[in-house]
Order: sequence, then C-alpha cells, then structure tokens
Amino acid sequence: MALVTIGACQGCGACLLTCPTHAIRPVPGGLTVRADRCTGCLECLEICPVDAIRVVEPDPCKGAR
Repeated sequence: MALVTIGACQGCGACLLTCPTHAIRPVPGGLTVRADRCTGCLECLEICPVDAIRVVEPDPCKGAR
C-alpha cells in the first residue's frame, strides 16, 4: 500500500492524476491514500517529484476481530 508523507507533499496533484484506482484523495493539509482502493501498482511512487510517497505493508492486525 502507498502512503503519502504529508510533510513532504507539495500538493502538485501528479499522483492524483496518475492513480488508476483513484485511491489518492485530497485532505486538509495534503493528500491521503485509501487502503481499500490501493492496489500497490506504484505509479504514484514513480510520478511524485518530491518523493513524498512510500510503500508500507498493510497491518494484518487491523480489522481482525
């Protein structure tokens, strides 16, 4: 899953336009990635001009009950 580092994001919107599943959404102060939509294609990672996006493994404990 991709994760936007809010402090590094310059708000250029390149990742918004690139994401094929529209997983990246604007939020106050930057952008966020919807985990339920991110397929891990890494297109956002490749297009980000300031390297504000990183890849993290989903937490297997989240959502488990």
